[in-house]
Amino acid sequence: MNQPGTSLASTSRRLFLAIASGLMLLLAPTIKSSLAEEIPDGNTVKIVALGDSITKGVRSGVKPDETFAALLEVDLKKQGVRAEVVNVGIGGERTDQALARLEKEVIAAKPQFVTIMYGTNDSYVDKGATEPRLTAVDYRRNLAALCDKLRAAGITPVLMTEPRWGPDARNGLDENPNGRLEKYMEECRAIAKERKLPLVDHFAHWTKAESEGTKIADWTTDQCHPNPAGHRVMADLILPVLLKSIGEKSN
Repeated sequence: MNQPGTSLASTSRRLFLAIASGLMLLLAPTIKSSLAEEIPDGNTVKIVALGDSITKGVRSGVKPDETFAALLEVDLKKQGVRAEVVNVGIGGERTDQALARLEKEVIAAKPQFVTIMYGTNDSYVDKGATEPRLTAVDYRRNLAALCDKLRAAGITPVLMTEPRWGPDARNGLDENPNGRLEKYMEECRAIAKERKLPLVDHFAHWTKAESEGTKIADWTTDQCHPNPAGHRVMADLILPVLLKSIGEKSN
């Protein structure tokens, strides 16, 4: 038989624990453990990667599952996001050509997000030519139109600057193409700022890495196109921007 003092102490302790547990449940903030909980059950976040051969990625030395688009899908799933990343990059494409296929190949796919990366071909000067394939004015107008058409369809554009060329790259005028490309990338940044769009600045990231001693040519297959290491660098830069955008759109 329990002594009266022991029984009273035990009862008081149980009562205290019950009250404390109830208070904890009432006062504890509701914290979402992952973005997956912010997205309705059964929904998949669909992302289209729109761009040129750097977006397409696949080439000698780069397998389909090594492209930044493929890496992003895997990385998003690791973060708890049910994601599908569709790569529609086409080698040699410019912004005017992207506009021509936007409705049928991108908007019709009904993605929630579209990454847009152009400028390497737009700004390039071919052998025998003296001017870029498209002027910076045309590039800006086309890029803005791509963004505006996507937003009108309820799709969030995610603008991306192109990676920096390697130091040994040359265009048709025997110039390193970065001098011209940088002006186009400034236009890309300006559009993102004016329209308050997400921006992934690969050009700035690669430029900074090079200034700090990284041989960025080692991130490419040919001074231009990323190799698997380069695609990994790109995917790592894109991921936090996409996660932030997905979170904002889900709220």
